[in-house]
Amino acid sequence: MSPSDLRAALLQHELDGFILPVNDEFLGEYVPDSAKRLTWLTGFTGSAGIAVVLKDKAAFFTDGRYTLQAKTEVKGFDLHNSGDMAPEKWIATQAAKGTVIGYDPKLHTLHSIRRYEREAKHITWQPVTPNPIDALWKDRPAPPASPVRIQPIEYTGESSADKRTRIAKDITTKGADAAMLTAPDSICWLLNIRGNDVPFTPFILCYALLAKSGKVTLYLDEPRVSSQVRAHLGNDVILKAPSALAGDLANFGKQHVLYDPAGSPAWFYQQLKQASAEIIELADPCALPKACKNKAELEGMRQAHIRDGLAVTRFLHWLNVNTKPLTEMDAAAKLEEFRKASPLYLEPSFTTIAGSGPNGAIVHYRVTPQTNRPLDKNSMLLLDSGGQYPDGTTDITRTIALGTPTAEMKDRFTRVLKGHIALARAVFPEGTAGSQLDALARQYLWQEKLDYDHGTGHGVGSYLSVHEGPQGISKRSGGVALMPGMILSNEPGYYKAGEYGIRIENLVVVKEMSSVAGKRYFGFETITLVPIDMRLVEVSLLTTEEKAWLKDYHQRVFDAHAASLTPEEKASFAS
Repeated sequence: MSPSDLRAALLQHELDGFILPVNDEFLGEYVPDSAKRLTWLTGFTGSAGIAVVLKDKAAFFTDGRYTLQAKTEVKGFDLHNSGDMAPEKWIATQAAKGTVIGYDPKLHTLHSIRRYEREAKHITWQPVTPNPIDALWKDRPAPPASPVRIQPIEYTGESSADKRTRIAKDITTKGADAAMLTAPDSICWLLNIRGNDVPFTPFILCYALLAKSGKVTLYLDEPRVSSQVRAHLGNDVILKAPSALAGDLANFGKQHVLYDPAGSPAWFYQQLKQASAEIIELADPCALPKACKNKAELEGMRQAHIRDGLAVTRFLHWLNVNTKPLTEMDAAAKLEEFRKASPLYLEPSFTTIAGSGPNGAIVHYRVTPQTNRPLDKNSMLLLDSGGQYPDGTTDITRTIALGTPTAEMKDRFTRVLKGHIALARAVFPEGTAGSQLDALARQYLWQEKLDYDHGTGHGVGSYLSVHEGPQGISKRSGGVALMPGMILSNEPGYYKAGEYGIRIENLVVVKEMSSVAGKRYFGFETITLVPIDMRLVEVSLLTTEEKAWLKDYHQRVFDAHAASLTPEEKASFAS
């Protein structure tokens, strides 16, 4: 597919341009094959991208994680780092007054559409359904239809009925008659169900309406729901075909409906507005309760990380003693083999990033047969991976010395490590957002005028998405305050284009540390248990406190895995 092919189709819709994001109709990170419109149009396979096609030009935008990847995959588009040039700003300068640009309202949030309208007021923004790409995509795969599974209460720690009652009280307090739920992870969490509609995340792609009575209308094809699951859902969950959704929204009249403008497709807002519903624009009412894990969820996550940590630790020993030539694909396959040794392991939580040498500098590199590099001596391997277990989701990055590292590599690695430790040891008052902690992880790189072009931490779900909101740690101002039970990554890094990449990532749990004069203070519990490569540490750069943290951490790792390690593995990783 080329921009010119799309332009011909746009003429039929009387459009001067079209904007196409990577998103599907559920706005998730992972898109089923049937919704990979951006890949079909541009060839881009990353998780963050937007294409803009005008009559005489076309542009592609992605963030710092994927700029190098886009250069190799995307042809026929001018390429831009969205951090330097946002698509709405580019459109505002490139599209003439009176230009009509179409968009699929199911693929954009209301906030994003408002941003486009605000930035380019001289342009007419036209919602278009169905998506014009769909008529051109002749061999489009069928949409996913995996069976719905029950997530046992031993892992959820709370029944679906209790969750529905709790969230229904919240939406009643906010003056709503119902809440429109469009995020599959929220619905799966609320109903204690899982599925396999998309890779790496146990989602069922569906929509739901939660009434203030606690009853739920679930829009999902009935053949996907077994009698056992139907009994689990109970009589207060009404099952309807997705085709019934538009008609139901049209009947809302003057009812008050809670709608998330930052996380839900604009299409829902437009449908409710057309029905004269009173729209209350607030965040998804499930997002924050889902982020704050309960006792059962936290225990499950800890157990999953012990299992996962053992697999990665055993892999590191294997890599250290291996004498045969290896490639990036060999390393990724062997790590998967170690994970599969656990009977509770289900699947990866994302595609393993195994970047040797210069490939490690590509932040979200994905090895292919075409890019597969040998594990070069006197270089580094950046290995970012994770697993899905019925009781938890993991995500870990280790940077591994291959041969003898240079003094520069050790300096950069140690600065990343110092930032990692600073964040891990942080104590902060209640009400602190992740953006206020981000500089702790970057400070030692900044001292040398260095930085990294990605966030420092993202939320992680409980056998859900490896990237979960609303919690996070990044330069972006604002964000929700960190609260006990939230799980986040701690992953500062450094990337030297064309040479190497460094990242150290553990998952941490927010926990209460103390209370002083009625003011609560929080900190982090590190739950990832895998050794950090001491061959890359310039010990002279560490303080006494940092050395103590590192020693204590490695002792925790050893204590967690010692009973399962062979004598050779113990000798390799004990400290």
